[in-house]
Amino acid sequence: MEFPAQLLYPIDQALLAVMIFVIMFGMGASLTINDFKAIAKSPRGVFIGFLSQFGLMPLIAFGLSVMLNLSPAYAIALILIGALPGGTTSNMFTYFSRGSVALSISMTTASTILALVMMPLLLKFYTGGFIQQITDSMQAGGGTAEFVIPTGNIISSLVLVLVPVALGMLLKYKSPDWAKTAEDTAGFVGMIVIIYLIFTAFFRHGDLFLQTPVTIYIAAVGLGLFGFLFGYYLSKAMKMFPLHQRAISLETGIQNGPVAFAVILLSFKEPLQSQMIWLAILYSTFIVISSSVVTLYFRKKGRFDWDIYKNTVIHNRLFGENYVTKYPEKFLPKALRHDPSQGANEAQKR
Repeated sequence: MEFPAQLLYPIDQALLAVMIFVIMFGMGASLTINDFKAIAKSPRGVFIGFLSQFGLMPLIAFGLSVMLNLSPAYAIALILIGALPGGTTSNMFTYFSRGSVALSISMTTASTILALVMMPLLLKFYTGGFIQQITDSMQAGGGTAEFVIPTGNIISSLVLVLVPVALGMLLKYKSPDWAKTAEDTAGFVGMIVIIYLIFTAFFRHGDLFLQTPVTIYIAAVGLGLFGFLFGYYLSKAMKMFPLHQRAISLETGIQNGPVAFAVILLSFKEPLQSQMIWLAILYSTFIVISSSVVTLYFRKKGRFDWDIYKNTVIHNRLFGENYVTKYPEKFLPKALRHDPSQGANEAQKR
């Protein structure tokens, strides 16, 4: 597959920089100190999310890379995406799927911070064989240099994208109304930029879509789908309640695409950069489509337990936090029988 000398034009890179800043700023504008406290209050859900985010996803990405026999650049890009933290997009889809938004936000917050340590470690662990392939290719061409993952640049780029998160949190503290506007704007800006990149790539380099091997499409789509699947069944095996299962599933499958663009642009050079960016663009495009389908399914499947949860919340507001909602015998399915409030309040547990 032949890439043009310039896949992304300067205006594309400028728009990506704006998108990354706006989305991470919007993410920060959605966070408060209480979100960090919530992690300590609900460590089990966040721990399962950690296993899904940094245990399952990089492993899935590595497995797909090997099974599909991806070239080293695509394999490294896929593993990099698999090792990313979650983003605000997962919080939005969790809300529409009738999942636990509080858990989703807690997972996003924790994974964003932990990515500073986990991403470099995971990339070093999973990409060794692919790095050697690139080195062998370089030396076969007469060079003597060895290719290495630019760990320092990756950490620097992660720190850099955390700056607008901190600024967003400051805005949230100073002006909650403006913070809400920033939060609502972030996702919209991200979608617009991704759509722009896809359409401009199609008009400038339409042959790329035809040249792209089927295996690349399978990798870009499969990473998210397997993430949804394994995140859901891991949380189910750990006996999390349905409200939390949906949140963990979506948080696992939806990675922070803007951070992928930032890391690739700031850490890698051509000829690898264009291939890695192309995979990130394909993943970011297809994850929106697959997330929408999964969300519609979850929304329909979770209607009953969501109604039970909302009913319990209303009862708590009316009659106090210690009020236990009574339901007729066998009214609740087995998954909800022991905790109709979905874990919102310890006093609800029977």
